[in-house]
Amino acid sequence: MFRNQEWRLYMVGLVGIALCTVIAISFLSFLGATIVAVAMILIIGISIGFTRFRYKEFEKLSSYLRQISSGAFSLDVRDNQEGELSILKNEIYKVTQMLSEQSSRLTNDKTKLTEALSDISHQLKTPLTSMTVMADLLANPKLPSEKREEFTQSIVMQLERIDWLVSSLLKLSKIDAGTVDFKRDQVHVVEMVKAAGAPLLIPMELKNQTFLIDGKSDVVFQGDFHWTKEALINLIKNATEHTDEGGVISISFSQNVIYTEIKIQDNGSGINKNELPHIFKRFFKGERSGANSIGIGLAMAHRIVTSQNGAIEVKSRLNEGTTFTLKFYRDNRSK
Repeated sequence: MFRNQEWRLYMVGLVGIALCTVIAISFLSFLGATIVAVAMILIIGISIGFTRFRYKEFEKLSSYLRQISSGAFSLDVRDNQEGELSILKNEIYKVTQMLSEQSSRLTNDKTKLTEALSDISHQLKTPLTSMTVMADLLANPKLPSEKREEFTQSIVMQLERIDWLVSSLLKLSKIDAGTVDFKRDQVHVVEMVKAAGAPLLIPMELKNQTFLIDGKSDVVFQGDFHWTKEALINLIKNATEHTDEGGVISISFSQNVIYTEIKIQDNGSGINKNELPHIFKRFFKGERSGANSIGIGLAMAHRIVTSQNGAIEVKSRLNEGTTFTLKFYRDNRSK
């Protein structure tokens, strides 16, 4: 405490004033000077005691901050007393809680990044190994031309698969990391459904499937057109792949005062009841999934919808078909 220069100046000033006052009063009255001297001694003693108490409290706060800096965020320095020290303790505790939450978010982000990198590495390993083998075979000058053409086509397909996989994983990682800024535009559902179905019309035509759209043109919701279209493409693609030739894929939509609803329905092979709770998990593949299925399309659709304050449900019966229901709730702030 006495190493503090400000404190020393304060005490020198206080003692100086006390001595001058006592000396001045002693010329008038010895008793008066004695009383003033005792009073000044008590004032100085109380000042020293009070300052020592505050120094101990500051030492406790310093120790608390040192422990916080080492990661002990569970400590609680708050008290219910009145005064500036209590206010300071409560403010420090608030900052501590904020740092704790930031630390948790950083740890969570690191975990997601590690998982994303692991997923990408794992999913790329198989097609890269396959392409390496086929490249070695293509290096053989005695390879028949028909086999050469087959392997070349296979490599092209693997490259297209890698391109789609990497693109999808990067999008999903951006959503998981919270770096996607979803817009809150007024989206006309019929336009979005037509745009989502367009790139899949040829695969549906090849399987002689019927694509139906049913809904009023004024049905809208508040959301991001392009990201929601991405979710719809994945759901329609899933329906196409799990519906036999000649099947029907239909999309219907409507709205009420609470939400806008979009249904994607097919009359395909359906999903096993025990698989339904897992179909939105990343890289989940059901028993009826195709050989080229990766299990990321439904996971991405789920993340896109739920990230926009929406909900997605699925109902399915084996050999009867599957229905995905999307609900986008109205934003009361826009009313």
